[in-house]
This record gives sequence, C-alpha cells and structure tokens, in this order.
Amino acid sequence: MTRWFLILMTAFGLTGCGYNDFQRLDEQTKSAWSEVLNQYQRRADLVPNIVATVKGEAAFEQETLTKVIEARAKATSIQVTPETLNNPEAFQRFQAAQGELGSALSRLMAVSEQYPSLKANQGFSDLRVQLEGTENRVTVARNRYIQAVQAYNVLARSFPTNLTAMVFSYPPKPTFAVQNEASISTPPVVDFNKK
Repeated sequence: MTRWFLILMTAFGLTGCGYNDFQRLDEQTKSAWSEVLNQYQRRADLVPNIVATVKGEAAFEQETLTKVIEARAKATSIQVTPETLNNPEAFQRFQAAQGELGSALSRLMAVSEQYPSLKANQGFSDLRVQLEGTENRVTVARNRYIQAVQAYNVLARSFPTNLTAMVFSYPPKPTFAVQNEASISTPPVVDFNKK
C-alpha cells in the first residue's frame, strides 16, 4: 500500500512540476527565434541588390552606402547558435548589430527620396517594396519570439515551476529590447517660435 502511495504521489508531483511545459515552451522559443533569424537573413540578402541599384545613381551619398555595407557585414558576421538564446551578452551583441543594419537601411531609404531618377527606377522600387515587406516580417517574427519568451519566463519565475527551473537549469531567456530606450522615453521638444 505504501509503495503505491509513493508512486502515485511521485506521479502527481511530476505532473505539477512543469517539466513538460518547459520542454514545450523552450521548443516554441527556439522555433520563434529561427523565424527571426530567417527574416534577418532575408533582409541581409536584399542589401547587396539594393546597394548595387543605388550605386548606379552617380551622385548618391557614398557615406550612406558605406554604412549600409559595413552594418550588413557586421550583422552577418555574428555567429548565432542555439546557445545565443541563453547568453544575454551574445544576444545583446546580435541585437545591436541587427539594429545598426536596420538604422542604416532606414537612412538609405530616407536619402533615396532626394533622387528622382532613383525613385523612378523600377528595380529600386521593387527592392524597396521587398525591403518594406521584410521589415514587416521581421517585426511579426520578433513579436512572436517576444511572446514565446514571455510565456517561458513566466513559467521559469512562477512558483512551484521555478523550483523545477532551478533543478533542471532553465534560466529566464533574454528578449528584445529597444536600443535607445532612454531617448525614446524623453518627449521631443517642440518649439513653434523657430523659423
């Protein structure tokens, strides 16, 4: 009788420990992360075509093109492994490099507005549409990853599953953060008296 009671208590204890939930949520975060990487790779693959098209514009700002090329090189040089998800420093480096590439591409698109012949170029226009679509896909993939990490982290920090997290080494995972959080939280200064 005592033996069956111990087996039954062990079974109930294991079902409430969250071990299987950790497995499921860990796989969901890995899957969501893979989609983020796919979209970042899609964006990186578009950059050479965009740069080649823009180079055809003789007077285009060389500094802007150089920054895009350098940012792409930096973003694609960072080795991303499954362990990146559990290493906040490596995750931050990767996120910073992707942020630099996104900023450089935004600057390139803003500067391109000043060149009518470039805006009229159908190849550039098609690439611009592809880039905009890719940026939207990046946003969706990042949001899915953030949601998956949130569910995982809630499980890792909640009682009693936090005990399971400690026993089986399931630390909370890093999530995406806004690069310049302090600067975007400061309201812009608006002066209507300037001319």
